[in-house]
Amino acid sequence: MTAPQARRVKLGLIGDNITRSKSPRLHRTAGELTGLDVTYDRLIPKDMGLTFNEVFDQALNSGYRGINVTYPYKELVTAKVTVADPLVRAIGAVNTVVFDPEGPKGFNTDYTGFMHAYRAERGDKPAGIVCLIGTGGVGKAVAFGLIGLKAQVIRCVDLDADKAETLANALRALGTDTQIETFTDPQQAAKGADGIINCTPLGMVGIGGTPLPASAMTSAAWAFDAVYTPVETQFLQDATAAGLNVISGYELFFGQGVDAWAIFTDVPLDTTALRHGIEGDAL
Repeated sequence: MTAPQARRVKLGLIGDNITRSKSPRLHRTAGELTGLDVTYDRLIPKDMGLTFNEVFDQALNSGYRGINVTYPYKELVTAKVTVADPLVRAIGAVNTVVFDPEGPKGFNTDYTGFMHAYRAERGDKPAGIVCLIGTGGVGKAVAFGLIGLKAQVIRCVDLDADKAETLANALRALGTDTQIETFTDPQQAAKGADGIINCTPLGMVGIGGTPLPASAMTSAAWAFDAVYTPVETQFLQDATAAGLNVISGYELFFGQGVDAWAIFTDVPLDTTALRHGIEGDAL
């Protein structure tokens, strides 16, 4: 008698500059731990000679259970999905999509992933005054996570003043006690901040750089970088040298991945074993 075949779960990631993403490893390892046959493909529109919409539609019609979406498509994808959660609608960015019979459904696990990462490193310490650099898809999610953490002030920083103001207005509409400000100059916004966050692509493999000079970090208490490839970005190296409490983008990656797994499969997962499996093997 032959053994029953494992349930097949076909997943993927749409994004640019994702050749070193650890998401395939995370979900394949989760499959190994839970007895599911998981495939996870990197779907890079420019390498496929297709637009984002074409790649999305191809995934929709090719047997995928769902996809993750990363830079620079987290906002664009919202037009392709139904979002039930009003908070995610307010964020205006989606990083997880499930292809259900009634149509694609969108979720955001970045904001929960960020909150997990912050609390794992800093516990109940207040976020305080936070300089948030970059108000795109992940910046929006992290900003809503900061609301959840009851930050005293969020300074939304973007070279595009309209983008910063759009996020600021969405945060103000929540009616919380958190004060919301906008800046176009990250150095100015960093003055007197307790926390400094990079939500720009600066620092990623293939892009490099940092959104803030090291000299602008010295008065802060903590720093977080949404970039996790590489884990040790220039931004975090500078923050470490300045004596800040550093929160790695890897922790957001891990938290959002675990939450996405639950959405894709609803199968319980040993997160300690998952972390060991990802970090213990070559990627």
